[in-house]
Amino acid sequence: MKNFTVLAFLIFSISNFAQIKGTITDLKGNPLPFVSVFEENTYTSTTSNEQGKYQLNVKEIGKNKITFQYLGFKTQKQTVASDSKILILDVKMEEENFELNEVVINSKDNPANAIIKSAIANKKSNSEKTARYTADFYSKGMFKIKDLPKKIMGMKVDIGDEMASNLDSTGTGILYLSETISKISFEKPEKLKEKIIASKISGNNKGFSYNTATLSTYDFYDNTLEFNINLISPIADNAFNYYKYKLEGTFFDDNNQQINKIKVTPKRDKEPVFEGYIYIVDDSFAIYAVDLDIKGYRMKNEFTEVMNLKQSFSYNVKNKIWSKNAQTLSFNAGAFGVKFSGKFNYVYSNYEFPASFQKKTFGNEIVAFEADANKKDNAFWNQIRPIPLTIEESNDYIKKDSLQTIRKSQKYTDSVDAKNNKFKIFDVLMGYDYKNTFKKYSFEYKGLLNLSSLSFNTVQGFNLDSGFSIKKWNEEKGTSTSISTTFNYGFSDERFRVTGQFSHRFNNINHASIWASGGTKTAQFNSGEPISNIVNSISSLFFKDNYMKLYNLEFAQINYGQDVANGINLNAKIGYEQRKPLFNTTDYSFFKRDDIYTSNNPLAPNDFITPAFDQHHLFKTALTARINFGNKYISRPDGRYNIKNEKYPTVFLAFEKAFAASEKKYEFESVGASVQYDLSLNNKGVLGMNFRAGKFFNAENISFIDYRHFNGNQTHIGTSDRYLNVFNLMPYYTNSTNDSYFEMHLEHNDMGFVTNKIPLINLLKSTMNLGFHTLAIPDRKPYTEFTVGLDNLGFGKFKLFRVDYVHSYQGGIQQNGIVFGLKILNVLD
Repeated sequence: MKNFTVLAFLIFSISNFAQIKGTITDLKGNPLPFVSVFEENTYTSTTSNEQGKYQLNVKEIGKNKITFQYLGFKTQKQTVASDSKILILDVKMEEENFELNEVVINSKDNPANAIIKSAIANKKSNSEKTARYTADFYSKGMFKIKDLPKKIMGMKVDIGDEMASNLDSTGTGILYLSETISKISFEKPEKLKEKIIASKISGNNKGFSYNTATLSTYDFYDNTLEFNINLISPIADNAFNYYKYKLEGTFFDDNNQQINKIKVTPKRDKEPVFEGYIYIVDDSFAIYAVDLDIKGYRMKNEFTEVMNLKQSFSYNVKNKIWSKNAQTLSFNAGAFGVKFSGKFNYVYSNYEFPASFQKKTFGNEIVAFEADANKKDNAFWNQIRPIPLTIEESNDYIKKDSLQTIRKSQKYTDSVDAKNNKFKIFDVLMGYDYKNTFKKYSFEYKGLLNLSSLSFNTVQGFNLDSGFSIKKWNEEKGTSTSISTTFNYGFSDERFRVTGQFSHRFNNINHASIWASGGTKTAQFNSGEPISNIVNSISSLFFKDNYMKLYNLEFAQINYGQDVANGINLNAKIGYEQRKPLFNTTDYSFFKRDDIYTSNNPLAPNDFITPAFDQHHLFKTALTARINFGNKYISRPDGRYNIKNEKYPTVFLAFEKAFAASEKKYEFESVGASVQYDLSLNNKGVLGMNFRAGKFFNAENISFIDYRHFNGNQTHIGTSDRYLNVFNLMPYYTNSTNDSYFEMHLEHNDMGFVTNKIPLINLLKSTMNLGFHTLAIPDRKPYTEFTVGLDNLGFGKFKLFRVDYVHSYQGGIQQNGIVFGLKILNVLD
């Protein structure tokens, strides 16, 4: 009944709309894009498209005063009257004549500085005028690609037949086009509730657009604006530390208010700053408009060349409020000669400014979609869409929507699958994929020569994986099922090991999932696997350092997990494990062949006879909880999508019990907790924190496997983006414990706050990391590390490296070392 009421209201509203539309050009007939068009003293507004065409929906056409506002052109106001529901009104706009009295501009007497100081002084009062509102919201987003080659670095570029068919012969075309209509309620600083009325994606009538008001709120009255990192507003409290200003002219708008056009220039090139123009209203010192660029390297996004943000504000004489009516965000990016561009247009209209909201207006649900939001027909969109489609956009909808029917048919998907599913003789060695798109299942065989899995360790020598997997899915129901098996063969120990896995996801609402696994495999003593296969292989074969220590695990286990409340996820596990010790079976290496590997016993690296533990078996059960406080989420008809609230930490709680062991001494209980939090320091960077603590009970003689092991690093190679879960110089097993423990990891990334100001260093466009790590366990001196290093290092657009100097201390023993961060290894392993 509720949905019927909303639909009836919308139909009634649409049927009562009148429409004023036309084309806006300059005096030479050139179309003007993104001109703000609004009805005087109302919050009914729109903007023109790239071809200068606009359409403004008004309640009725009587004597309407329509304002046309465009940066660099004189604001124009026209009164229209008609008995028709549709009125054609073409407009020619004249360039603005900026006036600037002859002044001497110097550091002590700069008129722009005086205006900016007044804007800063008045920004709180100006911000409070729009601190609470409801509005109608429209967004349109488009991604385009240009010059996509057939190959990049000798490798074929495969974006799929469906995507490739949208491009022309030069590899150019629209990759993504979508629109959203919604109603929003907003209260500063960041309370937002958005109801998506209509959502449309070109070529996908079952999709939901991601163009939401949640992702498009940029307020220059705030000190910083988030674009990957926090950028400094040109009217921030400390703006004069970052910007220089120049008054380029003044003009008067249609309300006879003087507008000051001020050029904004960064003082230092590598800082997180904007550049361009900000327009400030005299007397009130409110923002009239912004036209600002963001260089990609300034927001630590090297692939983005430049991003442009435009905003325009309209004035309501009745309530004396300047409110944002239009916003455009566009960017250019690229790599390997491929160019990407994107443009997002936003229109805010029908504002209301309530004195307060009801208590239940805002909650954890920040975005909700109407059940039929993606099923609105073309008649609905043509009537309600505030920005007309360009010819290119119209053609994209027509082409992709018509092709969609064909591409979703069984005949088409079967023909495409038949082409891709052809079996070749070399597939026996290299692997084979089979997919049935219409029936939604796939099969994968990894091949006998699955070289991506090739690795080396001293227990198995060179070893290789192969295997099979079957998957079936249903996007509408949010379900998926997979069954897989992995075969591993070690060429030195000459042994096959086989594992199997089963998983099933029940839905996308509470993300209930069950998965089971079993078989035989080699496992690291530290289940956190602190050393990756690729790093261990290189360390062993090139430097004869075999840090990975393994045992043989025969196991069977089953897990179940789901969200049990907002922000709370529980996971339960029970399993059987039989553990057997393993020994080195090879001494092979590429270099240092006269050196000797350490043993596979982490407790006695020079003892090649005594095992680290005796063979045994046990059952284990575990219950873990992840709690995200203040968790936000988006509700869509096809699922619920959680968004972590960055204001609060994430807490992990765990309980584990071992029972029914081959000997009573192997049974134990343990509890653990972890708190992870990123503290934003605005433009001064991010302080990452990870605190962990735990306690064992009845664990005096348990197996070394079940000890609490800590992630050390003896390779001097870092593979993660951040070091909030590792001790960079600590040996892997010297501090393992079966008692209580506490570990703390702190890492501050300045996001360029310091490095941007250091000559020569600022040329690297890097960031500085300061770290502190400590571990406390009973009957042993604490282990402590201090680190300092540079992150975001690399070549050109590829910033994949970091370098850290590390000083460690434990019980009078000090170490110093360098850790080289190769983040690309995370992808390759």
